[in-house]
Amino acid sequence: MNSTTINRIIFYLLAIVLFVGPVLLLILQSFSQTWRFQAGEGINFQWKSYQILLSDPKLLEASLSSIGIGAGVLLVNLILGISTGKALALLSFRGKSFVEAILLSPILIPVLAIAMGLHLFMIRIGVADTLLGVTLIHLVPTVPYSIKIFHNAFHQLGKHLFEQPLVLGASPFYQLFTVELPLMKPALRSVTFLTIVISLSQYAITAIIGGGQIITLPMIFFPFLDTANTSVLAAFSVWFAMIPLSLYLVMEVFILLLPYSRMPWRNRK
Repeated sequence: MNSTTINRIIFYLLAIVLFVGPVLLLILQSFSQTWRFQAGEGINFQWKSYQILLSDPKLLEASLSSIGIGAGVLLVNLILGISTGKALALLSFRGKSFVEAILLSPILIPVLAIAMGLHLFMIRIGVADTLLGVTLIHLVPTVPYSIKIFHNAFHQLGKHLFEQPLVLGASPFYQLFTVELPLMKPALRSVTFLTIVISLSQYAITAIIGGGQIITLPMIFFPFLDTANTSVLAAFSVWFAMIPLSLYLVMEVFILLLPYSRMPWRNRK
């Protein structure tokens, strides 16, 4: 057994222990009564935790709002991240370092302070207490990460690789879908997962800009923290995790439709 095989086995074992195992325990807890290892009791399966969860009248509204906001935030992040990251990686201009610092500054400034400052402006333009306003404020903590990820991706591929399609007569739009996006698959996956998770985790800025009119899952999750029923909390966590997972699967389908993807009908000779 060579070192590569040993390292692969160690990686899989660590992945199971650190990632797969806790997820399976969470799912098991959501379908069972509250149990502890020290109690010596068996596992009693039940559906009551999901019945309590589904009995919340705002659960469906919050889920749909979270999906809509997450999808909108992801779409804008992809547009801004790809365009800005490409410009910063492939173009040379005066003040480039200053522009990069400005684009990454929202990470260093508390998002709550930015939301308080933008709240009055959003009221004046009429986007406060709307899905659009909440989507816009969620761009503040997510766009800098998207720009940085795509910036690094374009920088690693190099400028000359993207000049070849233009020399061969490809339009910028055709180059985007046939050259750039297929090469950006790892960056697309990273931005998708990171953006959705950050957007879904926002509670304070959603409450401020949404004004209590836009209900998302974090806003109905905190009342569940008052209960000591770990099965209900586990059920809500499983429900919560379904949203980023579903949007991630949508992105995977989009990636499979890109040129040069490994699809059965494309591999036929």
